Amino acid sequence: MELKVWSELPEAEQTAMLQRPAVSQSAEIRDGTAAIISEVRQRGDRALRDFSLTFDGADVSDLRVREEEIAAATQQLSQTQRDAIDLAINNVRIFHEQQRPVAIVVETMPGVVCERVSHAIDSVGLYVPAGTAPLPSAAIMLAVPATIAGCTTKILCTPPRRDGSADPAVLVAASRAGVTDIFKVGGAQAIAAMAYGTETIPKVRKIFGPGNAWVTSAKSQVSADPAGAAMDMPAGPSEVLVIADEHASAEFVAADLLSQAEHGVDSQVVLITTSGNLGVEVIAELDRQLSELSRAEIASQALGHSRAIQVDDLETAAAVSNRYAPEHLILHTENPRSLLPALRNAGSVFLGTWTPEAVGDYCSGTNHVLPTYGYAQTYSGLGVDQFMRHMTVQELSREGLENLGPAVVSLAGLEGLDAHAASVGRRLRSEG
Repeated sequence: MELKVWSELPEAEQTAMLQRPAVSQSAEIRDGTAAIISEVRQRGDRALRDFSLTFDGADVSDLRVREEEIAAATQQLSQTQRDAIDLAINNVRIFHEQQRPVAIVVETMPGVVCERVSHAIDSVGLYVPAGTAPLPSAAIMLAVPATIAGCTTKILCTPPRRDGSADPAVLVAASRAGVTDIFKVGGAQAIAAMAYGTETIPKVRKIFGPGNAWVTSAKSQVSADPAGAAMDMPAGPSEVLVIADEHASAEFVAADLLSQAEHGVDSQVVLITTSGNLGVEVIAELDRQLSELSRAEIASQALGHSRAIQVDDLETAAAVSNRYAPEHLILHTENPRSLLPALRNAGSVFLGTWTPEAVGDYCSGTNHVLPTYGYAQTYSGLGVDQFMRHMTVQELSREGLENLGPAVVSLAGLEGLDAHAASVGRRLRSEG
């Protein structure tokens, strides 16, 4: 990383500094994903088993995870690991239970009552990847709000390991968070199975969860098909932006940057600082800490397209951050909460020295399924509301229609919709 001074950069270079690594949208992935989806729709479970053998090297005879597999997985984890999973589930549940929607009943004028009622989506599919690292935390973040929402059908798909089993931590986290229908299927084929159904895997109405370019492409394709399933949000590689002033610890800032860089070679980390000295110290600290990481090679590649920017003041830092719209935003400043009102576009914000991004990844209580790739400008992080649908209701008395009707007739006339006007006029002229 090289420290750049924002005010010295022309507009075009400023824009370039905030570009993400290109997400692969190649014809090969798009067409390959379409072929996988087609195979699953035509051949069902047989296609899923064939793809597991081809892509995962696993011979999976029974796609469904049995109860005895979950029990065995529980025994494979230590008590400390099980306790950590339970703590995470509890904190995520406490925070998300406060997101239950409240019914709205409003009399907009005498005799005109409008309401909004909420229902859980009937069936949802949760996808938990297990590529370079298994993600039991993702199982928690998906399963807890789905359970709180009250979705009648909740299924979870996760890739099999070479021995045909699923990752034990994912099984324990998912089952303890409220999902018992778990299937050993990964990749684009899992998305296709949940979107259209197979002999073993039920069809769902909406699919949630992260994944690689193939999974992302599959979610996009099935969500564009009326016969498929909706998707949670568009997504790209993981990212973090840190705003730091001269009071920040270079050690802590570097640690936070590396915690995201190790996700994948296409991850991006961005430092915005008001202190040139701190910027230089952080870059040096990154080199020191990088050598201690087991995933140093991955993090190093991610740092190759990451950014360090020096700005004149925190107001400019906030403006640059809003323009970038990061998935994760960490404030290493003397008074981080004072900066919060200026920050509008971010998936999740972490305030102060003692709030590393990792706590949100696992167990502070907030959800770590967040919009990436600039989508924080228009999308929110995952919550209970995404597992629900809202329906409006209205009821008018005779008095209400008499009060409202003339305006309806007038507006219908402006639009040339005579039948609309007549549906009101006939009632107003009625003696009933």
